[in-house]
Amino acid sequence: MKKTVKAVAILALLNTCAYAQEQDSTKVNSLKEVVISDTKFAQNKEKSGKVIEVISAKDLEKKSGQSLANVLSQVAGVEINGNQSANGKNLGYYIRGGKNRQVLILIDGIPVTDASGISFEFDLRLLPVEQVDKIEIMKGAASTLYGTGAATGVINITLKKSARKEIQGNAYVNIGSNNTADNHKYKGQDFNQGLSVNGNVKKVSYYAGFNSTETKGMSQISGEYYEPDSFSRQNILTKLGFKATEKLTLDFFGNYDKIKNNFDYTFDNTGFNDTNANVTTSEQIRFGVAPKYKYNKGEFVLNSGFTKITRDYKELNVYTNTMDYSVYDSRSIVVDGFNKYNFSKQFFVVLGTTYQFNDMKSTTPFGSIENENTKFSIIDGYTTLVYNSDFGLNINTGGRLNNHSAYGNNFVYNFNPSYNFKTLFPLKVLASYSTAYITPSLYQLYSEYGNANLTPEKNATVEAGFETELLSKKIKLNAVAFFRNQTNAIDFYFNSSTFEAYYVNVNGETKAKGVETSLNITLTSKLQFNGNYTFTQVDEELDRLIPKHKVNAGLNYQPTSRTLFSVNYQYFDARNDAYYDANVFSVLPTKLDSYQLVDALIKYELIKSRLTIFGAATNIFNEEYLENVGYSTRGRNFKIGLNIIL
Repeated sequence: MKKTVKAVAILALLNTCAYAQEQDSTKVNSLKEVVISDTKFAQNKEKSGKVIEVISAKDLEKKSGQSLANVLSQVAGVEINGNQSANGKNLGYYIRGGKNRQVLILIDGIPVTDASGISFEFDLRLLPVEQVDKIEIMKGAASTLYGTGAATGVINITLKKSARKEIQGNAYVNIGSNNTADNHKYKGQDFNQGLSVNGNVKKVSYYAGFNSTETKGMSQISGEYYEPDSFSRQNILTKLGFKATEKLTLDFFGNYDKIKNNFDYTFDNTGFNDTNANVTTSEQIRFGVAPKYKYNKGEFVLNSGFTKITRDYKELNVYTNTMDYSVYDSRSIVVDGFNKYNFSKQFFVVLGTTYQFNDMKSTTPFGSIENENTKFSIIDGYTTLVYNSDFGLNINTGGRLNNHSAYGNNFVYNFNPSYNFKTLFPLKVLASYSTAYITPSLYQLYSEYGNANLTPEKNATVEAGFETELLSKKIKLNAVAFFRNQTNAIDFYFNSSTFEAYYVNVNGETKAKGVETSLNITLTSKLQFNGNYTFTQVDEELDRLIPKHKVNAGLNYQPTSRTLFSVNYQYFDARNDAYYDANVFSVLPTKLDSYQLVDALIKYELIKSRLTIFGAATNIFNEEYLENVGYSTRGRNFKIGLNIIL
């Protein structure tokens, strides 16, 4: 039955020219739309040599009740593993066969990472979707503009900011169930609420918001050792803007984010250690300033930010029946200054310098790491040249020289031409070749398993595709094929005879290739059909938790300006996973079955532009499935909520 449904889903997609892009979260707007991710400055999407997926504020409004991970997982070419599991479970980010460390997260243009983590990744669980105003996803190697980590994609998140009014308030609350497929307790187990105030008074703009999430009722793990795990999150965001002159603006930000949840781990062949005594907390403090200065021939921007993250773990040692404590602290400083200079209307250059400093310390039952010895700095200079001709040719090319205090120099570059054909309908064809690097983490360099001789992982991506609009923009279609080559990958080496264990650079190459296609069709002024299809094929070394075929489809119906009905469908192909078998003291491979999910949403404005209510149902057919072996996933659940604007 599953194979039949899979074939029907893929055939239907092909018969509609890959009826792609889920509008609500990946809407391919008009080619006149403004994007910033491929130059760091606003320019029309038609002049960009990339297919950049844009999730606007209006799109997010149509995703009421979903998490940031849910929304991102509906984007063509993006898989957020764990978005259907318990809230406390770690998330996996997969773009073009790459994993977390190869996907760079930006918040308001500033790279964010946890410098104490093994992979230098940012935890998206820290960020509530209600604080987000807009997201741009640019896939492919992008280290020329963004430096380390931008190997398979960049997720550029813009947080909310002030309204045009002198003062405006917003409050929301929603409540829902939190069940697995074999649990049918439809009661309040998932609570989300928040409020904000913002405005603009003369030369000063401001935004202040508070968000909170409390979830219970579902265990991270599945099986007979089931015990519900709680998850809580609190977020405070503040922004202050000052327009000093017509040319100079100053933007300040500060935020505090905290998550706390139970966690479980395997300890023997009977299953998992599932006890509420295991608790982890993660706290993040970020603040910074971003001055911008515009002049006759261009603009200068200085993005700067400081981040401090503390993670602590309290866990039961099942062998001694005592509590073990571990604490990880990290600090990161990013200063990115870049200038756009217009030589003419057709040609401009971006010159920039990025400085990063990271350090960490930790205390665990196995030892301590001090930040006096566990730190590094990076200073990069980069250049991007952009040419937009009058006859349709666009070229984006550049390079970056990376200088690292631990391993020295590294050079990356990109070449990205595109052409806009002047036909009855807009058609953009594009191609690119770009390289990227991933810096070894502090943990990989300096921990008890560290190797100070590590050098960066290197990636190269070639892609080609097109983007078009047909029938007076009623049909919007894009498709991109890619090939990625990865070398010098960093992996963990363990010798079972000598018990030596440390990180190494792996010789050889690993490859990934695929196709991402998206389509948005306006059937009538009230009815829209959307979907996307992603094909990803990777070498055996990379083939874990990545579906070869993935489909998203959606139907949106707006009978009135105040009413929205939405039905969404997702298909995930079978995936490879692995688990540790204590009977044989080895990690064994396993295969996870394909699965399908159907969700629905109804939304209505009781008071136009003031009071909105919604009801949502997820996994309507209560399908049983696995995202990771041994972990629970959500069954049929319901959520209701309201949003008030004052």
